[in-house]
Amino acid sequence: MRHCIFALLLCLIPILLRAQIPSDTIVAPPAPEANTDQLEDILQNTDAEGLEDFNTLFEALDDYRRKPLNLNKADEQDLRELRLLNDVQIAALLEHRRLTGELISIYELQSVRGFTPELIRLLQPFVTVGGALDDYQVSIREMLRDGVNELYLRWARVLETQKGFTPPNRPGENRYLGDPNQYYVRFRHAYGTRLSFGFTAEKDRGEEFFRGSNPHGFDFYSAHVALRNYNRTIKAVVLGDYAVSFGQGLIMLTGFNYGKTIATVGIKRSGRVLRPYTSVNEAAFLRGVAAQLALLGNLEVTIFASRARRSGNLIQPDSTEIEEGFDPQVREFTALNLSGLHRTRSEIEDKNAVLQSNAGASLKWKHNNHHLAINTVYTLFDKSISPRTQPYARYYFSGSQLLNASFDYGLMWRNIHFFGENALSDNGAVAMLNGVIVGLDRKADLALLHRYYARNFQTLTGDAFGESSGVRNEEGLYMGLEIRPLRGFTLNAYFDVWRHPWLRFNADAPSRGYEYRMRLTYVIKRKLTIFAEFRQENKELNFHNNTAPIDYLTATRLMQGRFHIAHQVHKSLELRTRLDLGSFDNGSGTLSRGMSLYQDILFRPMDFPLSFTARFALFDTDGYAVRFYAYENNLLYNFSIPAYYNRGSRFYLNVRYRPVRALTLEGRISQTYWTNQKVFGSGLEEIRGPARTQATMQVRVQF
Repeated sequence: MRHCIFALLLCLIPILLRAQIPSDTIVAPPAPEANTDQLEDILQNTDAEGLEDFNTLFEALDDYRRKPLNLNKADEQDLRELRLLNDVQIAALLEHRRLTGELISIYELQSVRGFTPELIRLLQPFVTVGGALDDYQVSIREMLRDGVNELYLRWARVLETQKGFTPPNRPGENRYLGDPNQYYVRFRHAYGTRLSFGFTAEKDRGEEFFRGSNPHGFDFYSAHVALRNYNRTIKAVVLGDYAVSFGQGLIMLTGFNYGKTIATVGIKRSGRVLRPYTSVNEAAFLRGVAAQLALLGNLEVTIFASRARRSGNLIQPDSTEIEEGFDPQVREFTALNLSGLHRTRSEIEDKNAVLQSNAGASLKWKHNNHHLAINTVYTLFDKSISPRTQPYARYYFSGSQLLNASFDYGLMWRNIHFFGENALSDNGAVAMLNGVIVGLDRKADLALLHRYYARNFQTLTGDAFGESSGVRNEEGLYMGLEIRPLRGFTLNAYFDVWRHPWLRFNADAPSRGYEYRMRLTYVIKRKLTIFAEFRQENKELNFHNNTAPIDYLTATRLMQGRFHIAHQVHKSLELRTRLDLGSFDNGSGTLSRGMSLYQDILFRPMDFPLSFTARFALFDTDGYAVRFYAYENNLLYNFSIPAYYNRGSRFYLNVRYRPVRALTLEGRISQTYWTNQKVFGSGLEEIRGPARTQATMQVRVQF
């Protein structure tokens, strides 16, 4: 009954609210799509759960559209938060401002290194150079009165019946305890980037709703209140759920992050130190209080304290231990459960099983475009981590508490930007990341980054640049280049080489590898975008068909080529076509090949309330090893980057209707069909058939 009520509200609430929204209300349109190529790259280098944090990118652009960023007042963190400028452009703008003073017009950016006419047009909706009223003079009452409220309601469901929702074949067999509907509710009030408060609630497919393990409704709740630049002392204060970023992420980085992308010189990680958390990733946030304060002189201090329940894989005492008099209370866990899913009895048993407390501080000295900072982070669990017993996990953290410290810096001299972070864990192990970004001339930029993560370096909250996750057991050198030889042409390339001095998962010996990637892009402003790309990755892994008692390594090679063309046929109509080709050599004499081809249609009229985007894709690969990631246009603040593999087709259709400026209704249908498979998926996600179809509806109300 409650599910029916929720679905009814999804359809009726916007209609009821419509009559209450004044017709002259000025509401900013949705922010433009993020760099879709970068989103595709992110999935190839990170876990899929990271996608849930992408809404922070769009929220920031929406906030800056309503309250544009003053380029004459913005510091490096502000400019980086736009995510529209690379490190060279940020450094060039700050240097230009230092030498010539404040900008008089946004078109003055044409004289700044790296600012092309296309980039300036992209920036225009989000920035200003005017002498607007000092933000410090705006009261909280005014921010509450003049801010924008947003309410999101979303429903999603896989239409085919999955094994987890069928009756068990025998007593005790694992099944999902909830229904196949997914629900999402989010409310947020925002005054630009200065004030934000709201809440988020989500129920995943298979989780119980208003019964069983979730008698109070949703499986996950999140809320926050955040104030930024309240006065010259209080730079930021956050209560509730939030994300923290120190330095280059060696010891602290929660929320959104990314690795190697086609933005080949955009390798430095910095931005807003404190950020309110509005996503649904149940393992990527802190919960408590945090503050960023400006002290005397050029000093700035950030402090935070967090206490949150996490899902963990508990180690249950066996019957022998209990008989011998051991305390039956669970005191250890193998790892945190990062999926956020609580559908089966075993997943529910692990829910909120571990209490994690975090505290940290950062003391930063800033002067002009330079900074030096000392950071520290402390983590405490109410149970001890007892990691896997496999040899590759020998140096993983074990215990209940961990202390990290680091020193990070950023120095700009003319067109050269030095940055880095060097960290220490309480077992004496070190991690070091140091880089430089150079504007060679107006047509070329270069980036170099070296990282060394000791095999026994330990961090529980770090997430730094690297080939593998965990900030450990890696040494590497990255080189990135961007060249703009002629008007409209851009060449991006990087080369990354690394080695792992200790064992890794699927590599039972020290290993090494390298990767390179090149893309040539041609753009005719507002009309045509064409690029051709080639990527190759070589790494050592366990021999695939090994029959010997001891594993040994072999060289594997992944090669991918891509050709993409996007044609703006009309102001309201865009066509996109892409061809992917690839192969994977697993080192045992078996070569897997594959291809993918898709056609997109994007119809977005300026003066008509109805718009749609659609895709039809064909793919044929020899398996998952030769997969192609492809960003899909989805509902607002919702993202889809599936992997195309096996043999088959995929389509989706998104429809968006805006009857008034404050109301957006959206629907989506998508399906993947495998012609060489009679079963789709595995385990409890298995579908007895070759297709998987998903339907989604969403409502957004602004008031």
